[in-house]
Amino acid sequence: MTFDELAVRADDAARTAAERYRDLAGHHEEFIEREDRRSVSRRRFATLVDRIRRTGAPYGAHTIVYRPSGELLLVRHEGVGRWVLPGGGVEPGESLAETARRELAEEAGIEASYDGLGLLTRIGLETGGYETWGLVPVFAARAESLVPEIDDPDDEISEARWFEDLPEDTRDREHLEAWRRDRL
Repeated sequence: MTFDELAVRADDAARTAAERYRDLAGHHEEFIEREDRRSVSRRRFATLVDRIRRTGAPYGAHTIVYRPSGELLLVRHEGVGRWVLPGGGVEPGESLAETARRELAEEAGIEASYDGLGLLTRIGLETGGYETWGLVPVFAARAESLVPEIDDPDDEISEARWFEDLPEDTRDREHLEAWRRDRL
């Protein structure tokens, strides 16, 4: 039997994800849970495994920002070529909630009052016989300021706007609409 470092790292990542799941689920009520699965290249898998091992979250943390009227705030992410929720990677020493707040400030400049966890996706990742999973936490927040101001140090965000009707090219559009129907 040979030692398979990637398999060990993937198992470690799954354990970290399980710990973060217990932490989040134990501290938040009434969030929507969903599952997703992605096949990625081996190189991308290794990168995501390392992120999950550190934070439990391969794609960081995000925020659904809403107005009482039901409009949602989205940002245009040029690297993805879609409208997305403000969010991004976890910095060392940051909690997932702190990440969501920092990313919202950078990508949209909106002040918001956080309600708690809105969506929690368990995302399975696989490549060439390897698999693991991580979390994509999306916190919910009511907007306190209404005019977006982008201060994105990564220069990935080109625009931030409020939407009553979400654009067709919105990532996870159906899940955001479901959240809005259930929560607002």
